[in-house]
Amino acid sequence: MPDSGVSRAQRTQTPTAKDAPGTTGPSAPTPAPLPAAPPAPAAPLVAARRAALLVTLVLGGLTALPALSMDMYLPALPEVTDALHAPAATVQLTLTACLLGMALGQLVVGPMSDRWGRRTPLLAGMLVYVVATAVCAFAPTAELLIGFRLLQGLAGAAGIVIARAVVRDLYDGMEMARFFSTLMLISGVAPIVAPLIGGQVLRFTDWRGIFVVLTVVGALLTLVVRRYLHETLPPDERHTGGVADALRTMRGLLADRVFTGYTLAGGLAFAVLFSYISASPFVVQEIYGASPQTFSLLFGLNSVGLIAVGQLNGKVLVGRVSLDRVLGIGLLVILAAAVALLLMTTGVFGEVGLAPMAAGLFVLMSAMGLAMPNANAQALMRSRNAAGSASALLGTSSFLIGAVASPLVGIAGEETAVPMAVVQVVCAVAAGACFLLLCRPWRQAAQG
Repeated sequence: MPDSGVSRAQRTQTPTAKDAPGTTGPSAPTPAPLPAAPPAPAAPLVAARRAALLVTLVLGGLTALPALSMDMYLPALPEVTDALHAPAATVQLTLTACLLGMALGQLVVGPMSDRWGRRTPLLAGMLVYVVATAVCAFAPTAELLIGFRLLQGLAGAAGIVIARAVVRDLYDGMEMARFFSTLMLISGVAPIVAPLIGGQVLRFTDWRGIFVVLTVVGALLTLVVRRYLHETLPPDERHTGGVADALRTMRGLLADRVFTGYTLAGGLAFAVLFSYISASPFVVQEIYGASPQTFSLLFGLNSVGLIAVGQLNGKVLVGRVSLDRVLGIGLLVILAAAVALLLMTTGVFGEVGLAPMAAGLFVLMSAMGLAMPNANAQALMRSRNAAGSASALLGTSSFLIGAVASPLVGIAGEETAVPMAVVQVVCAVAAGACFLLLCRPWRQAAQG
């Protein structure tokens, strides 16, 4: 699909003077001049900008909610272990269950939104999320907590997948890539502030209070969605088939070589990011001796780098440089940073301190702001009539590939960072290979 660079809402034609009411052709008398009136479009333009900002905030909240659900809970893990008298490994399954639910839930909600529209599945998912989170706050056993964390993830997936589908409904081409970069600004803040919020909540209550806060946040977001997020998929563009039709749609998307290439490239880039998130607490604190405060500072700086580069992508590069070129540069920088980290962790440069490692991780994280928004935009541009299913495949592949890569970073124990760097290099090479071999960007540039 060619890049249009405009939103669908901007495509209405402006009537010309000869079409204006009150004109009768060339012989019509020239009316007397009237006093200058204030420009009429000012008020509608302001209203349109406010509406666009509101939609951005709502979709940003939906994409940030999963990070809040995962990361606010992290500081409470030791307390949960003691309170429920469960082994640490069992309590860790509450994180795994939530992540698995988010991955699989997208496969269900995405096709549902293509059939019944965006609002109904989203509101249903949000209501289930609120109920499941409330039950988590009162779970008496670790097993019950694991079960409802799975349900919480399944329901929370509605926000992730439908937010991307709504963006696809509203925007095309360059404008869609810009919007994804804006969403990255909002959703990128969530992992930074979520552990801080969780830590502050624990100062006044126990781990159950975190789920109470998440319940309130989910309920408020549900009300905001119901009030302000209107339906974006017209009835005549919806799919009327059942499960078999949804499976055929997904099979057709995966049969599209270019769509699959962008999906895999984005998912493997996400795996690089996820390996960093999984390994960095041990690498920075246990191996390089940083304090928890220093680790939090470095984690925050890396997230700021990702957000800043994402905004550079959306505000400066998109529209001036092709999306494929920016995506290729992002993947190349990720690979270069991963190789540098591997050389440092294997001792090629001798003993290195925390500063060079932190610099390498900062570059690697920042380059995600070039790779992930453009991979998502390019994939969704090839799925105009099945945005929900395409969004489901994008999200599920990212979560599943990340979930596979995450345990590998600790395969050699907590005393070495080599597995983290190896996983990052392998995933970066694989992402670049998928982009080059499946997407073949040079051919698309020639066709464009």
